[in-house]
Amino acid sequence: MIPRPELLTTLSGSYELTAGATVSGDLIDAVRLALPFLDLRPGDSGEIDVRLDPELGAEAYRLTAGSRGVEIVAGGRAGAFYAAQSLHQLLPDASYRFSERTSWPVPGVRIEDAPRFAWRGLHLDVARHFSPKREVLRLIDLMAVHKLNRLHLHLVDDQGWRVESRAYPRLHEVASYRARTAINYYREPEAYDGLPHGGYYTLDDLAEIGAYARARCVTVVPEIDVPGHASAILAAYPEFGATGERHEVLDRWGISPAILSPLPPTVEFLVTIFDELIGALGETPYVHIGGDEVVLDHWAASAEIVAYRDSLGLATANDLQAWFLRRLADALAERGARTVVWDEAFVSGGLRQDTVVMPWRGMGVGRRAAAAGHDVVATPVFPLYFDYAESASADEPMAIGDAIGVEDVAAFRPAPGEWTEEERARVMGVQAQLWTEWVQDLRTVDYRMWPRACALAEVAWSGAGGEDFAGRLEEHLGRLDAIGVEYRPPAGPRPWQRRRPHRASKVRVVDVMARIDGMTHDAESTRPSM
Repeated sequence: MIPRPELLTTLSGSYELTAGATVSGDLIDAVRLALPFLDLRPGDSGEIDVRLDPELGAEAYRLTAGSRGVEIVAGGRAGAFYAAQSLHQLLPDASYRFSERTSWPVPGVRIEDAPRFAWRGLHLDVARHFSPKREVLRLIDLMAVHKLNRLHLHLVDDQGWRVESRAYPRLHEVASYRARTAINYYREPEAYDGLPHGGYYTLDDLAEIGAYARARCVTVVPEIDVPGHASAILAAYPEFGATGERHEVLDRWGISPAILSPLPPTVEFLVTIFDELIGALGETPYVHIGGDEVVLDHWAASAEIVAYRDSLGLATANDLQAWFLRRLADALAERGARTVVWDEAFVSGGLRQDTVVMPWRGMGVGRRAAAAGHDVVATPVFPLYFDYAESASADEPMAIGDAIGVEDVAAFRPAPGEWTEEERARVMGVQAQLWTEWVQDLRTVDYRMWPRACALAEVAWSGAGGEDFAGRLEEHLGRLDAIGVEYRPPAGPRPWQRRRPHRASKVRVVDVMARIDGMTHDAESTRPSM
């Protein structure tokens, strides 16, 4: 099973579970949702009996299967849902396909299980390349199978804005579209595809995504990345920029000097956007506001912004950035949401104490954030950036660098043993990132995400990849085949998954990490990109 349960004991006896079987007790909606192919029917005495035990953690469960049926004891709705996912993995791979089969053998087993980390996340960049709603819903389904519970949607960047705004409609009318996209690799001569690219989620789409995710015990974490990465916003509303200059939605990768103004009208604008997002998504316990890769030159060059900074009693542009992010965090807290930032925002200082820090530049800066009393979600480039290739082979599709393999993800420890007990207690969990400069469609999302996300699920649930992970993953690939996931095979890409004829040299992870090592004390450092 993936992720590996905390305790699994084989029992004698088995049970034949049939379509239309009865399910009784508490939380039966969660079990029925996790096992739709069984068409379970509520009953007074069920072949699957579900009981609530509040003394267990909300995501914890006990599952017993034997000759008399299946018993689930869960600490909450999520625990019942995850118990049903484990029950599903006990069945043959064919149970993940639509078929007319009406019965399934359940082996005798006892499982006692609970997650090591509360935050078990996947990040999807829909700003660089847009993923339609149907693809987001499918990803949520795949996350549910693997007991992953945080979907971080990167909704805005220089290359596109991906959310309808009824208060500021030019955001989706103008900023959601670019006329072309760069296809050259880093340091190669510029080349473009000449094809328009765009798309956005309506507020009704977001409401559906939020509800669909919650039903499957997944929390959507929307990201509006500010104050940098602002080209798309300023293509629609240049008046919220530091210079008032209109920008174009960026058609290439890398860092842009485009930056929002920190003045009150910009704060009011962003708070209105937050209200629209939260109103559409429904319960939104976390909102990510970025704070990364900010070029502050335009702030320092603006007499109006410098005067405003002085009026606040702040000495530097970095201080002003910290004030700006804290003002947004205060507004989100008033709306019941905790703020999440990338680690540059922590380095700048001045964050609310309840702000969650994502240390993409390495666990060194993550440890500093934890020591300062911030909760941390482990997100380091190595080994959790899934836009990197799995090998250095020329057959791999174009990627930002290489190589991060399944085994690298499985070996990752989100709460390192050398940290103090207090620092380890600050690690909320772990999250893998899929940036989409080189990910243009669902097939490539599948290829980049899986099976590395299986290893992520193992680490996030158990705290470590088990010694028998490779063997369990080999069996688990049959489930992915049945679901229809076009993952990267362990032996390498299939012929149609290989690199296009265009050949480019890639950046190795070791080279990128050397660059990152020099960044971790610099609030204006850059994410490795084109």
